[in-house]
Amino acid sequence: MAREGVHEIEIKRSRFRCALAPVTSEAAAREFIAARRRADPGARHHCHAFVLGPDGRTQRSSDDGEPAGTAGTPMLEVLRRRELTDTVAVVTRYFGGVLLGAGGLIRAYGQSVSDALEVVGVLEHRRLSLVEVSVSYDRAGRLENDLRASPYLLHATRFDELARFEIGLAPGEAGAFHGWLADLTNGEAATTGLGDHWITRGS
Repeated sequence: MAREGVHEIEIKRSRFRCALAPVTSEAAAREFIAARRRADPGARHHCHAFVLGPDGRTQRSSDDGEPAGTAGTPMLEVLRRRELTDTVAVVTRYFGGVLLGAGGLIRAYGQSVSDALEVVGVLEHRRLSLVEVSVSYDRAGRLENDLRASPYLLHATRFDELARFEIGLAPGEAGAFHGWLADLTNGEAATTGLGDHWITRGS
């Protein structure tokens, strides 16, 4: 998760308010869940899901009174599908008087988390191979524009006697990247490998 945030949707007069937060322990996740209960004491349900650990091994969810499997499980599935970890989601439901049925609840709780993630944003941690590309200044402007439009991650820029760009490459991308770069710069770009690093990106 990039930050804490709340996003609400309405489905057939029921309001589904999803609160998201970055957490690093089960205790922190449960404190956030408890805080959401205190913030919305009049709500009928406070369903939750969280995933913890670098490998996402710790996974918990609760339907909090909704029919079994209709709330916490679809919420958890959204977190897993997005490959998120160290994240807690709490969906507070205000019942609008119209029964949604099991299928409707599953879709509503899943959509609530999915929509909230799009609004609040996430941080992506990837292990990439960093390559420094050095070019003369007369090629720097076009290269930077082309890098930003390319599928490759422009991680950092530095300007001294040459223009230097740090590029993050995923496994299997190096060959295609070097060919692309050679074509773009007529072979005039110099590259230096900087090793593998964990890179964080926000969205």
